[in-house]
Amino acid sequence: MILENGTHEPRDIFAATSVAEIHAALHQLHQHEATVTQRLNALIASQKDLSRELGRLDLLRAHLGTQAVNTRAISNGMLSDAASTANRISTAVKRLDQEQSNVKATLDVVEQVAELKACVLGVNGSMGAPQDWETAAGYLSRASKIPDDVVNGSFAEEIVPTAEVPDPPRVTLDAAAESLCGLFLREFEKATKEGDGSKVTRFFKLFPLIGRTDVGLDAYGRYVCQGVASRARTNFNSAAPAQRNEGFFYGNTLTKLFEHIAQIVDGHEPLVERHYGPGMMQKVIERLQIEADVQGGIVLDTWHEERNIDRKLTDIKSYAFSFLVQSFLPAQKSATGTPRSNSPANGVVRTSEDEGVNMKEVDGLLGESALMLGRYALYSRFISDKCAPTEPEDRIDHGLVMPQFLATSNLHKKITSHLIEPVNVMTTFFFRRSVEKAFQLDESPSDLTLNPTKPLGSNPPFITSAVDDVMYIVNQVLQRTLATSQRAIVSSVVPTVSQILGSDFIGMIQRKMRDESYPKPVIQGGLPPEDKVLSFLVLINNLDIGNDYIKRIVQQQLGTQSQGDQEAIKSPLHDLFPFGHDATFVENTLKAMEKSFAAKSGDLLNDGITVLFANVLKPRIRPMLAEAFRDVDYAPEDDDDLNEDVEEDNVDLVKARFDRGWGVVIRPLKRILTTANFDRLLTFALNSLASALEKRIRGYYGRVNELGAVRLERDISGIITAAVAGGKYGLRDAFTKCTQMTLIMNMEDDEWDEVANDTSGESGIPWVLDAEERKRVRAIVKG
Repeated sequence: MILENGTHEPRDIFAATSVAEIHAALHQLHQHEATVTQRLNALIASQKDLSRELGRLDLLRAHLGTQAVNTRAISNGMLSDAASTANRISTAVKRLDQEQSNVKATLDVVEQVAELKACVLGVNGSMGAPQDWETAAGYLSRASKIPDDVVNGSFAEEIVPTAEVPDPPRVTLDAAAESLCGLFLREFEKATKEGDGSKVTRFFKLFPLIGRTDVGLDAYGRYVCQGVASRARTNFNSAAPAQRNEGFFYGNTLTKLFEHIAQIVDGHEPLVERHYGPGMMQKVIERLQIEADVQGGIVLDTWHEERNIDRKLTDIKSYAFSFLVQSFLPAQKSATGTPRSNSPANGVVRTSEDEGVNMKEVDGLLGESALMLGRYALYSRFISDKCAPTEPEDRIDHGLVMPQFLATSNLHKKITSHLIEPVNVMTTFFFRRSVEKAFQLDESPSDLTLNPTKPLGSNPPFITSAVDDVMYIVNQVLQRTLATSQRAIVSSVVPTVSQILGSDFIGMIQRKMRDESYPKPVIQGGLPPEDKVLSFLVLINNLDIGNDYIKRIVQQQLGTQSQGDQEAIKSPLHDLFPFGHDATFVENTLKAMEKSFAAKSGDLLNDGITVLFANVLKPRIRPMLAEAFRDVDYAPEDDDDLNEDVEEDNVDLVKARFDRGWGVVIRPLKRILTTANFDRLLTFALNSLASALEKRIRGYYGRVNELGAVRLERDISGIITAAVAGGKYGLRDAFTKCTQMTLIMNMEDDEWDEVANDTSGESGIPWVLDAEERKRVRAIVKG
């Protein structure tokens, strides 16, 4: 074992079993002895230096002890007296500071009592013979700044009373304030009756000085409310009963009421804030709101009664929508069945129904209601702005908050019961009745034909009149709804409009597509009648154009116009709906309506395109291809000169035949359909055409040689070019499998070997054919 100093641990000599081990242990012991001896000699040699250092430490300790004795002497003999003196001085200074503080406090009390006495005497003197009310109010204002403990203290009660004013100061001041308050109130009311604006302002400013702020604001509120009531009665009673039924009389009267209140608030706010303090105008506004409840309630009650709103709502709720209901019933052959558009029977039904509910009157009521609601929204926003907290950040993050006194006011409750609820009912009826009437008067475009040589008698887009009529009403209803700035109306009307569009508008088109215009062949294997096809095409266009209308209407109401991926114009909804998160709610509601209509119209549109393709296009594709490839040989002899001449003369024979047949089928439809609908139809048609071409190519198994494969590739390419002419380039993707099949058929052997052995896609061609399909296609060409 090796020790820390590098030597080996001595062996146990008593454990030795041989002479050699004994010699080794002795040798090791001798080495250890030498090492220990060397270390002892080193310690002995350093003992002299250690003794010298210890002597120096003893000397330093002796000097340090002397210094410690001297220090204790100084501390006990000199500093103790100084410390005692300093302590006495500090205590004296503290006593002096306390005495100075007491003297200052006493002087302050004396000064305040002197000021109190001056105020008491000043009030008493000003209220005597001089009757200087402003000075007296000023003295009371000065006295209100003196602490209550001074005014009520015994010192003031001892010093302030005099022979002229013997009562304690608090009694004197309270009596003076009460007396002046009664005096100012009488003078203020006298000035209001006399219409003296300067005296009204003079005494209004004095109430805060005597500590009667609430009395002054209450009196001022009554004063401005008298003006509001007087003006409102004048506006309402100035019109003759006959004039009230003309135009928007009640809407204009309510507008004048709100405008007058806003003018009062704007005009009087600086005076109130200056003399009564910030935020005190709200008390006047609350008093004005009480008068607004009264005057606005009178207008709304009279409007509700004069316009026979309850009777109108009863008639509306009892309206049966006979035309729409009968239109969705199963078709009947009897005379009691569903009447067609423009049928004489429709006129009878419509006349009798319109006698019960006059659409012009409903439209007028909705217009006047929207006016009143819009004006109330502006008034609510104005009052809420005036009463809002001063921090604008809260309004930005959480929107404007309606004050409680306005939200619970009688006017707000009558707005809900007299306007919002009837508007929701009437708007629902107005829109659905407009949809019904649009289909009753529906007219299809005239002089349409599938003959491409004949001109069309109308201008595109080819839709029925109901689409324009209904979408015009949608736009009008949404504009009127948003103009009310009422979330409660938006939350009711917009989903209802969406529901009616989905059930009645789209439902009516669906019924016509199914029952009146379904393109069904008269005889099996034939083509549908031209009038059915044309009518079906127009109905499909109705859906596409209707969807486009709704999208543009919603974007217009949202105030957004897309420019690339950015919105160029900020939405006006935040101005129309400033409270809380109402603007976001309205935006989401409009987008939900657009999304719902797009989904329902899209489903029916896809079904219609599918039917159109299946009944009009699909039966013609196979005969069209059979005619195009008629008598075409893809296994010509190489040495046949005559055949070679024929090939040269008919290079594009297949393409020409197909283009002629394809044009006869597709061009008449393209002339009638909207661009989007034609693209949808073309997508269906090209997928079917591609599938038919694939089957035809496979059908040439064993009938194509190398020369024929070249021509087949050229013919397939020509058909593809003719089929997608005028369409999007992406439509060629439907024929990817066909082009890959002809590519494989025309590959050289070495190219084919690379493709056949390619299992990892290293060839760079994105194959849609798997390996087995490629081999089968390659085998089409006979070797």
